[in-house]
Amino acid sequence: MEVKIVKGEGKLQHVITVGKHRLLTDVGAEHGGEDTGVEPHDLLAAALGACTALTLTMYAQRKQMDLQDIDVRITHVQEDDTYVFTRRLQYFGNLSEAERTRLTEIAEKCPVHRTLLGQIRIVTHVDA
Repeated sequence: MEVKIVKGEGKLQHVITVGKHRLLTDVGAEHGGEDTGVEPHDLLAAALGACTALTLTMYAQRKQMDLQDIDVRITHVQEDDTYVFTRRLQYFGNLSEAERTRLTEIAEKCPVHRTLLGQIRIVTHVDA
């Protein structure tokens, strides 16, 4: 799947297109933007949170756990040379302590989590 980003309206706004879906990205006034869309680091945090929620929901369904809902919250901040994501999970449903523990273990294995902890290589091409 290709992600395409093109200039939007305003000073710094850009439109992100992924398949048939569209998102806006921008930065706040303190960085010269107009706060008309999600900032890039927030998109990265959202990817981690969304992947966590989807992974845990699919796992619970496969294992027939009574996970009725999950609340995933991600905060993020630069601390010296390290970018830190803090993930908070809240499970809703009739789950045993063992099931809760297993779900938390599975959260550590969601694909975006593994990508962020793995080796990443970015290849840049400039088209004429």
